[in-house]
Amino acid sequence: MSQNKEQNKGSQTKQKILKVATTLFSQLGYKGASVRKIAKEVGIRESALYNHFKNKEEIFLEVARGIFTSPFTITHDEIQELAKRGKPFLQKFTMQYKMLTFDKSNESMFRLLMIELMQNKELREQFMHEFHDKNIKLLSEGFFIMMQNNLIKSNDPMMIAYEFISTMFYIRLQITLLRFDAKSTNALSTQFEKHLDFFWENIKL
Repeated sequence: MSQNKEQNKGSQTKQKILKVATTLFSQLGYKGASVRKIAKEVGIRESALYNHFKNKEEIFLEVARGIFTSPFTITHDEIQELAKRGKPFLQKFTMQYKMLTFDKSNESMFRLLMIELMQNKELREQFMHEFHDKNIKLLSEGFFIMMQNNLIKSNDPMMIAYEFISTMFYIRLQITLLRFDAKSTNALSTQFEKHLDFFWENIKL
């Protein structure tokens, strides 16, 4: 087997491990999803799993990184160009954040991560870096560009970023809690857009 084929096979196995682990963590919790169970569901020996991850915590942190990552899936240059247009920058961010929130494949893991954040220091540090710091930096840059182009009022871009994302995070948490109790989230389906419109009206020139 060529080196490229081996690398592709290894990458596919790693992704399968993460997919299976996400399901098991969601169903059984962190403690209940053992390495042995993950390997069995993947269809490989437990020893083979350690070729990809050194332990269960590393698998968990990798899964968490996918949940906590910034919703923006466009390049840095595209972000800068979009920010020059003002509101469309925030509309795209909001739309992708909303899609992440209502993605049922992420829902159980997000709930589990909220629990584990209180118990796992490395997870907290990863959350602060992957979700908090990256999003605040990204949004701050966007707001700064908007100020330079006289689209919004001059202010501290980092504080504006905090104000913008904190409400969205709260809506996401509220939706998670409602679903945990099997309650309807229909009333919140347009809250992200309402937040965006209200926010924009208060910062635009």
